[in-house]
This record gives sequence, C-alpha cells and structure tokens, in this order.
Amino acid sequence: MPDPFDLVIRGGKIVTPQGVVMGDIGLRSGQIAEIAGTLGAAIEDVDAHGKYVMPGGIDPHAHIEQMSGMGVMNADTFETATRSAAMGGTTSVISFAAQAKGEKLADTVADYTARAQRGAMIDYAFHMTVTDTDVPEFETDLGALIDAGNRSIKVFTTYNIQLSDAQILSVMSNARAHGALVCVHAETDAIIAQAKSALIAAGKTAPHFHAASHPRMAEIEAVERICRFAEYLGQPVMLFHISTKQGAAAVAAARKRGAPVWAETCPHYLFMTEDILHQPGLEGGKWMCSPPQRQPADQDALWAALQSGDLQIVSSDHAPYRFDASGKLSAGPDAGFHEIANGLPGLETRLPLMFDAMVSQKMGGPETFARLTSTAAAEIYGLPNKGALAPGMDADITLWDPDMTRTYGANDLHDNVGYNPWEGRTIKGWPTDVWLRGTRIVHEGAFIAIPGTGRKIDRPALAVSPTQPQT
Repeated sequence: MPDPFDLVIRGGKIVTPQGVVMGDIGLRSGQIAEIAGTLGAAIEDVDAHGKYVMPGGIDPHAHIEQMSGMGVMNADTFETATRSAAMGGTTSVISFAAQAKGEKLADTVADYTARAQRGAMIDYAFHMTVTDTDVPEFETDLGALIDAGNRSIKVFTTYNIQLSDAQILSVMSNARAHGALVCVHAETDAIIAQAKSALIAAGKTAPHFHAASHPRMAEIEAVERICRFAEYLGQPVMLFHISTKQGAAAVAAARKRGAPVWAETCPHYLFMTEDILHQPGLEGGKWMCSPPQRQPADQDALWAALQSGDLQIVSSDHAPYRFDASGKLSAGPDAGFHEIANGLPGLETRLPLMFDAMVSQKMGGPETFARLTSTAAAEIYGLPNKGALAPGMDADITLWDPDMTRTYGANDLHDNVGYNPWEGRTIKGWPTDVWLRGTRIVHEGAFIAIPGTGRKIDRPALAVSPTQPQT
C-alpha cells in the first residue's frame, strides 16, 4: 500500500494547463504528487467541492523596499508586501534590485537579497534595475549575476534614471551573451519633459494633469524603438505596463515580424481610466501612476490583446506609497503632480480583480486566468517548477471560492499603504486558502506564515530563446 499523501485537496475544479479537471490533488514533500478523480489516504484532507484549485499567482512586477527616482521610499517591506500578496492568492513575486547611482550591481543584488531573506513570506526573484553603467566592473558583475541565476534586467527610457540608447543597446548585448531577458519601462523622456514643462508653465499642476504630462505618443515611440532594438540584436525583451491601444498594436506588429518581444499590462489599465485622477484637492494623487490610466478604447484594445496573445501577462506593478508626508505628499500639502510619487498598491488586489472579470464575468475563463496571472510568467521568466498544477511542480496552490463576494473598503489591505485604490468595488470570487510549497500560509482567510520562510527562486536558464541578430 502506498504511503499516504501529506495533503489531498478533494473534489475541486483543478485548473491545469490541459484544462479543468474535477477531482483530487495530492501533495508530498512540498510538491504535487498526483492529480486524479479520486486519491487515497492523506494525513490531511481539505474539502474543495464547488471551489477552483488554481496555481498560486506569480506577480512578476513589484517594487518592494525600493527608493523611487524622486527619493521617496516605498511603504512596504518584504514582510508587509509578501503578506499582502499571499492574502490575494499570490505565492511568487519578482521584485526589483534597484541600483543606486555609483553602486556596484553586485552590492545591489546582495543588499536586496538580504532584505528579502529577513522578511519574505512567499518565494521571490529579482529584476536587476540598471541605472549606472559607469560603475567599476559593471559588465563583469552583470555577466556574473546573470550566470548566478538573476535572469532579468530592467532599464528605463525616462525619469532621472534612464539610460541612453547606446547604453540600452550595450546592456541588451551583454544580456544576450549571458542569457537574460531585458525588461523596459518604455516612455520617451523628451516627449514627457516637453509636455510636463508646458503644463507647469501654465499653472496646470493638479493631480489630474498627470495624465496629460505622459502623452500616449511617449509610450508609442519608445515601445516601437525598443521593439526594433530587440529585433536588431535578437535579444528577448519584455515591455512593461502597456497602457495604450497603439502600444499594444506596436507589440503585436513586432511579434508578427518575428521580434523576440513579450509584453504585459496591469489591472489599473484594464479597469480604470484617467477620470479617476479627478478628485478634490490632492486626492487624485492616490491613483497617479506611470504610464497613467488611459481611455475606454485603450481598455478594449488591451483586453483584445490579452485574448489574442499579443499581451502575455497581467502584473500588478505594485508601487506602494502612503498618502502622507512619508510618501505621496513628501513635497508638502501643496504639491504639484510633478512632485507626487507615482504608483499604486496592487499585490493583493491583482488576482481578485482578474478572477472577477475573467471567471465570474466570463471574460476569458479559468484556464486563461491561470495563464495570464501565473503560468506565462513562470514560462517567460524561467521560474522552475512554478506556475502550473502538474505532478512534480511545487505545491503552490490557491483555493478560490467562486461564490464569495467582497466589497473593498477604504483601508482593508494587508500591506503598509493605508488606503485601497479599489475602495467600493465589489468582487465575486475570493482566494480563501493558499499553500506555498505544500505549507498553508493562508487558512480560511487568515494569514499564518512566518517572516523569512520565502525562498529565492533560482533561474538557471533563460526560458525564452533569442533569435539571430540582424546584420
């Protein structure tokens, strides 16, 4: 007689890459051992009848314990951010090891790794954010860090931390030599600078003018340029937070040409428009992010791109700042839009928002939901044993009650931000229980994990393949 399973989740609707399977999922030693209609004895049983058994969410875009380009510190530590993520059904996160000017990249990664080891309660990896290629031994450090399993790099084309085109091409060439994905915040700095300067000169500094300070053409031009760089070098690129109809079309056109390009969008572009910024006083600053929210036609185009596969991932771009002098209002109570930190909390709300839309409202179904919020990220970013329910995979599992409804309150998240940008929105479908590598970390809506129990995810190889560079 075989040994009993450590745990069997019984009678659920198990969402696998091959489809939804009605039955049991058995766990042993932190991994999925078997999926079948009916499994044998287990040390622990969980009744999942009427519920969806999903892969734990993977959020591949989150800012944690990070200083912004404006010199404002994120509200969240690895402890508070990963607690919030788990309560929203997410079991793995890729955050940023953000290089400060003059700092060796190896020191950056070591510092962020130490922070995560102290506090993280879900599994994690890092994108290495490159802001200074002139530090000593930069190329040597970059190659060694990639070879050590840090398989993604982030660069900016705007803000005071952007790289020049020549520097971006150099970083992409080094990434290709060692096998890393290059992620890009793609907005053209000169267009933003011109628009922002004109608004400030005209005295148009209320938060809602933030949208006009980031014209859609800034995204369009930069996305098209970075796609051409990827095509020229044969270097895989991920375009972050696509917000416009034209940006999505540029990605689709590049992929049709064969360029090694992938792209994501975020819930605040799918469910909000720039009208959210029109609030009394500085209240609109709570919803300021970059790129800004756009128009209903852009939302329609983003949903179509997700359905067609031209956009592959929905991330949170979790960028948490408190709405006080420590965060959004660090420049004072009379701050202009150009002085307010950009970003929204999203680690906890990403999956419920998407489940409500895709499963409850049938805008895609459970299989597509799992792919956009977990499986695709594991595949593209090279996260071994993550992102899918199958024998041999890590037992990262979220149990969803499709009938449970919640209406978000003013400050009901489990991060350290102090407000919920989705206040008043009603969600149908809720993550009730979460397992990380077979250990339950959320039990019937209560968080029960311990700081430091998350593990760094080794990424031994780049999952997506480069193409031959053009001559």
